[in-house]
Amino acid sequence: MRKIAMATASLALAVGTGLAGAPSAGAATPCPSGALCIREANGSILNKNIFYSYGAHNLSNVTGNRVLAHYQTGGAGYQVCYGYNGTNCSNVIRWTGESAPYNMTPINSVVLVR
Repeated sequence: MRKIAMATASLALAVGTGLAGAPSAGAATPCPSGALCIREANGSILNKNIFYSYGAHNLSNVTGNRVLAHYQTGGAGYQVCYGYNGTNCSNVIRWTGESAPYNMTPINSVVLVR
């Protein structure tokens, strides 16, 4: 019984200090070349959040702060939109790489543009 209590206390200490369950720096899934990806909070990328084709893409259950990984080629860009089907959008973003965490809660679609 004492071993169980000590193990429980050790686990609680590790979780409380952020040591347990924290993703490592190398845990992020790479975004494929030619795509716009939306990362999950843990750095992974769900297949449903990898976009290759031009046009509007409606989002489902993408909330909170997320990193947008933009690796489209040929100068293509993207917009984030408050409305579904690519309405009420930001200016076109053309730089490639990963964004700072962005609040995706009010965002309902992304548009890939040439």
